Amino acid sequence: WQEVLRGDPHFPVLSARALQLGKAVEGHAAGCRGNKLAAYLAFGVSSCHEAVNAKEALERLRMGLWVMIREGSIRRELEAVAPIKDMSVDLRRMILVSDGLDPRDVIERGYMDFILQKAIDLGFDPLSAIQMVTLNPAEHFRLDGITGGIAPGKCADIVIISGLHTIEIEYVISGGRLIVRDGKLMVSPRRVELPHKGLEGITVDPVDFTIEAKGKGAQRVRVIDQVTGLVTREAILDLFPQNGQIKADPERDLLKVSLVNWKGRIFTGLIRGLGMREGALATSAAWENAGVVVVGVNEEDMARAVNRVFELGGGIVLVARGQPLAELPLPIGGMIADLPIEEVARRLREIQEKARELGFRFPDAPLTLATLPSPAIPFLRISEEGLVDLKKGEIVGIMVP
Repeated sequence: WQEVLRGDPHFPVLSARALQLGKAVEGHAAGCRGNKLAAYLAFGVSSCHEAVNAKEALERLRMGLWVMIREGSIRRELEAVAPIKDMSVDLRRMILVSDGLDPRDVIERGYMDFILQKAIDLGFDPLSAIQMVTLNPAEHFRLDGITGGIAPGKCADIVIISGLHTIEIEYVISGGRLIVRDGKLMVSPRRVELPHKGLEGITVDPVDFTIEAKGKGAQRVRVIDQVTGLVTREAILDLFPQNGQIKADPERDLLKVSLVNWKGRIFTGLIRGLGMREGALATSAAWENAGVVVVGVNEEDMARAVNRVFELGGGIVLVARGQPLAELPLPIGGMIADLPIEEVARRLREIQEKARELGFRFPDAPLTLATLPSPAIPFLRISEEGLVDLKKGEIVGIMVP
């Protein structure tokens, strides 16, 4: 939303075209409020999934937005937003969503059934909560003519539960066909063949991750400071070069971080706060960027991790002392696995656990890496062109005059 309010020339055109086609324009208004929120909505935005408490949800409802409440593996705000149910407001524009989900959570907790049950347990009226996962989203996306309710002429996709207060699924009907009875799948899952077109054709060398110093004395260096598993800020550090280079320093919790795009263009900076004492972690499942993000203590392990990602056609790779410790192939577009969900969950867990053994501070190391290029989370990000200051809306160098 910051770029929109700064006068981005593309968004008004895209928004107008979407509205002409009868589409909904989805919003992304983290931290936006008051007059700024009103100005953002004037561009045709109709929803927001960034309300983190009841106050923010109420403001968005009063401005006519469809408010999506996240309850997944990345963000869990349902409990904080739940007081909205006692504020005497119409909840027909409230929608329950998962946002990102870890495969383990899908296996162990479930999907929308779990989220719906939690909403009811938090005191939402069961009928209102059920509307939040059926009719409300269907109306928002202008699909209520074919789905969102049970009526003649609509898709015969029906879930039958045992009662309103306990979401225990007894039957599932899809396209008029019974596919689940008493919790057991009655048909074989449909297999979809997808092209295994992923990352290819790039090899990097350790020297590609070099940061050249601008002189012999202390250098003022701009560093990504990792505050939480998702949020970053800027830090300015005085660093002394070694042999004309700025190096990682795990004793100061200072690592190198690079983005390698699909054409081989590389930018390398520094990141503080991850806690890794050795090794490197690379992922091609980066948010909003077609490339590989890698962090590491030394350039050799960084190169090995990135090259292994490209060998796999995409994936997540953890390396230490020149040896691979764990990996998850993502051969479909560099983003999607072709393994059973149980195997994906096992491999992700292995990467997370081994990353913690190397000192990684946050619980989901691949997720933290994946978000580093994202312009949706404050506030210092990485791109193949340099660091991105989201507050200023500009590329900034790592060397500070």
